[in-house]
Amino acid sequence: MTFLQKYIAQQTEAAPLAVFRIFFGLMMLVSIIRFWANGWIEKLYLEPKFFFSYYGFEWVKPIGNYTYLLFIICGIAAILVMVGLKYRWAILVFFLSFTYIELMDKTTYLNHYYFVSILSFLMVFLPANAYFSLDAFRDRTKAFQKISRWSIDSIKLLLSMVYIFAGLAKLNSDWLLKAMPLKIWLPSKYDVPFLGQFFNENWVHYAFSWGGAFYDLAIPFFLLYRKTRPYAFVAVIVFHLLTRVLFPIGMFPYIMIVAALIFFDASVHHKILEFISRRFRIPLNQFDNGKLCIIPPVRTKITKGFLMVFFAAQLLLPFRYLSYPGELLWTEQGYRFSWRVMLMEKAGYAQFKIVDGATGKWFYVDNTDFLTAFQEKQMSFQPDFILEYAHYLRDHFEKQGHRQVEIYVESRVTLNGRRSTALIDPAIDLAKEKESFENKNWVLPFNDEIKGI
Repeated sequence: MTFLQKYIAQQTEAAPLAVFRIFFGLMMLVSIIRFWANGWIEKLYLEPKFFFSYYGFEWVKPIGNYTYLLFIICGIAAILVMVGLKYRWAILVFFLSFTYIELMDKTTYLNHYYFVSILSFLMVFLPANAYFSLDAFRDRTKAFQKISRWSIDSIKLLLSMVYIFAGLAKLNSDWLLKAMPLKIWLPSKYDVPFLGQFFNENWVHYAFSWGGAFYDLAIPFFLLYRKTRPYAFVAVIVFHLLTRVLFPIGMFPYIMIVAALIFFDASVHHKILEFISRRFRIPLNQFDNGKLCIIPPVRTKITKGFLMVFFAAQLLLPFRYLSYPGELLWTEQGYRFSWRVMLMEKAGYAQFKIVDGATGKWFYVDNTDFLTAFQEKQMSFQPDFILEYAHYLRDHFEKQGHRQVEIYVESRVTLNGRRSTALIDPAIDLAKEKESFENKNWVLPFNDEIKGI
């Protein structure tokens, strides 16, 4: 505890956190504008008749046309975060609005959306407006040239955990020994200039698989070490731009590139701020007041407790899959929020049989009557989606007058190029099954083995 107390008391330049705040706000603003411009608000949040909920967050409901207002609020908050105006309220509003958007429909889950949510939550507790911000310009009592070292190191730690967990997840037999699913994905990118001609080569598939695992596991350490940091940052740029060219993962590559700047010394960030100050005619020297940001003892204890709980949760969540039997990539119990990035190519179909328990009459459901094409695709191979959809169908047909409704599903799923096999026990009435954190014993066993972490 003495070491921890000494560490929390250490001070460092505030410039890196200011640069991080500016680029984070900018990336989020661009992401929101891009989402709106592509018509995804209407497509994902207005057109569907039914929305898949996260367990425990069923109370988060779509808000119809007010979704546009929610995106406007989120965008304005991103701008305020970027310029550092009313920062504490701005980052809190951004976290709440962004997270609410993501919780409205589980279908849209992506690892980098989760990353933005937890990162923005962490930033609520960081003095990112202490330097080169409108808050610091307008109120000199909030202006500090130096802040607690943990404020910057906490972001470094979170980024490192994302990379390392992603690397550990790749240490499995499908990824390393079979080059799956890259062996499926890369040949379809034959039209990529220069590189496309090599994407049918078997050695390229393995090079990308092993190289990706090594990159994720090693890059945090190369970024932390001063002598290798410049080369590591070049690797970050090349890696993420390449993934952006090859795969449709939105703004995530750019977010990770600018986030990696946090590992550089304050001198680099001062040069970035000098460039910004010249372009926008902001006198940078007025922020160089030499003041230290002293956190009161009570707030220090709260912060210390928060950091312990926050990072303990981030450390344990990816390992919760160990409490479930069976193959993780098959059952997906404990898959989300564990930084398992692009590990599987999974597809399937699910046909739902509705039985009137009172009369014995039955019929099949046309999923397109209730789900969008994207929702049906995601539902077809994820057990918790299938269960939630079955409950929705039960309630729907009971309202139509059917009695003692029973729901059975016939499903087949293919994982990383394997032949499709049954995912759900067709003899189980899903209308009677309940969602919980307990093992889903109605998911049939995986008929193969994937060795690894």
